[in-house]
Amino acid sequence: MAYDPGAIDATLAAAVGEDPALIAELRLAFVDSAERAIATIEAATDDAGWVLGTARLKGLAASFGAVRLMALASEAAAAPGDAPMLRKLKQAVARL
Repeated sequence: MAYDPGAIDATLAAAVGEDPALIAELRLAFVDSAERAIATIEAATDDAGWVLGTARLKGLAASFGAVRLMALASEAAAAPGDAPMLRKLKQAVARL
């Protein structure tokens, strides 16, 4: 659903060239940042915290060309506290 391997790899290659090791390192950093954004969403104690976490995830996804993840994060922003939506976000990031 939210896995955009071609888009992510193309975005990274455009930024750093065709260096597979660097692309792999940047992809790992992307996934780590996405997981931290998910942790922020999961730890949110109010709607504002949830929205902040989804905004971080959406911005991160946009920066890396992960359009479907960006759309899912945008959808999640409108559903604060929605446990099924949180599961969808976690699954999407786990596929990265």
